[in-house]
Amino acid sequence: MLEGFEGFEHRQVQCTDASIHAVIGGQGPALLLLHGHPQTYAIWHKVAATLAQHFTVVAADLRGYGDSDKPLGLPDHSNYSKRTMARDQVDLMGALGFERFRVMAHDRGARVAHRMALDHAGRVERLVTLDIAPTLAMYEQTGLAFATAYWHWFFLIRPAPFPETLIEADPALYLRSTMGARSAGLAPFTDAAMAEYLRCLQSPGAAHGLCEDYRASAGIDLEHDRADLADGRKVECEMLALWGEQGAVGQCFRPLDEWRKVATRVSGYSLPCGHYIAEEAPALLLETVLPFLLG
Repeated sequence: MLEGFEGFEHRQVQCTDASIHAVIGGQGPALLLLHGHPQTYAIWHKVAATLAQHFTVVAADLRGYGDSDKPLGLPDHSNYSKRTMARDQVDLMGALGFERFRVMAHDRGARVAHRMALDHAGRVERLVTLDIAPTLAMYEQTGLAFATAYWHWFFLIRPAPFPETLIEADPALYLRSTMGARSAGLAPFTDAAMAEYLRCLQSPGAAHGLCEDYRASAGIDLEHDRADLADGRKVECEMLALWGEQGAVGQCFRPLDEWRKVATRVSGYSLPCGHYIAEEAPALLLETVLPFLLG
């Protein structure tokens, strides 16, 4: 078990059409943690022990990532839609005995959590998103600064097998190039965490899985988001949106303004760090989210 998850146990749970991996520890109300790209559940290793003092923590790998299943993408990428990926996590929590739970999610995981709070409103009690604005807003407002910082959004959606082939040629280079190019460089990441991210990125199907995640977000996910806007569907649970003031999301968008368009009870602000909040500023993150999650 990765340092920081002492006392946790690994679980592999068969959900509707994918096996989802998670680590579970602690006691109290259920808290689901979801990671981003190109990482795994391991992003929470600096905060998991403290969270486990207050919650039963379930830190899961998304479909296509970590030790979760990585199915071949369908032509319309629907089996990597955030709707499908959210259903995975709701199935996981149900299988573990949690009908209602809180969620904290970063990056890609936060996009899954946004969809979860819409499609499974009765299951999500409180939601924390880390360093994203809504997907539709980010694509529709893309400019040069954002496209330069988030180049991978446009690289990964190219048809298979082009991006997969380049990633698989040197997974370590891809990992360093995507994570190390952010404002804090590679300094926030421990050697053990980086080794875990690389192990998982090198696993069969991993490059395809993360590409399919992004292909879905540039296609079917936007259809779902536009349908919600047309129907007036919004996130109804209490929501806290946090972002790094040194990251591209905060510099290129007005995240809270965008969240207020799609959520009814949202507050939020920037933190003095970059994109990888849980690894760059773990103490500040805990200080910020614990009162909200315990509320």
